[in-house]
Amino acid sequence: MTTHTLLLTPWMQPHRIVPWQTAITLLFNDKIEVIEEYDEIVRSPSISMQVPAVARLVRVVSQNKKNVKFSRINVLTRDRYTCQYCGRKLPMKELNYDHVIPRKRGGKTVWENIVTSCYPCNSRKAGRTPFEAGMKLRRQPFRPTSLPLTPPVLPLDNMPEPWTHYMTAAAS
Repeated sequence: MTTHTLLLTPWMQPHRIVPWQTAITLLFNDKIEVIEEYDEIVRSPSISMQVPAVARLVRVVSQNKKNVKFSRINVLTRDRYTCQYCGRKLPMKELNYDHVIPRKRGGKTVWENIVTSCYPCNSRKAGRTPFEAGMKLRRQPFRPTSLPLTPPVLPLDNMPEPWTHYMTAAAS
């Protein structure tokens, strides 16, 4: 079964990817409208419906929250899915986060010490500071007050077919 739904902004731009169960909850709470569906059907004792493939948010999502929650996806979004060492923009599965000051040296897992890195750069840095590894950070890590609306970067060959029109339109 397909496991994710592409959520679009009210202006039809990619916003985020959510599990299909979340999309169904949003649908029943009148927060989204379904635009495209997968062939799979989910059933409960009282209802059967097709799994949402693409849905549009009904209202604008506020991007100005007081605190942005620290999470892997939010670090990737802050850094725009770009390795902060080599500058390559990559799909989420090819990125991780790196402690600028390594944990074994007392570095903490906080906004100000974490950057997005690709696996080769993370291996090259290997438990050292960027200076010791001869690497330069593109941008110092910081605690964001809001996050940009950055469409997820996905490999086009592995994308569900119903998403392709929306993701390729956003990329152009």
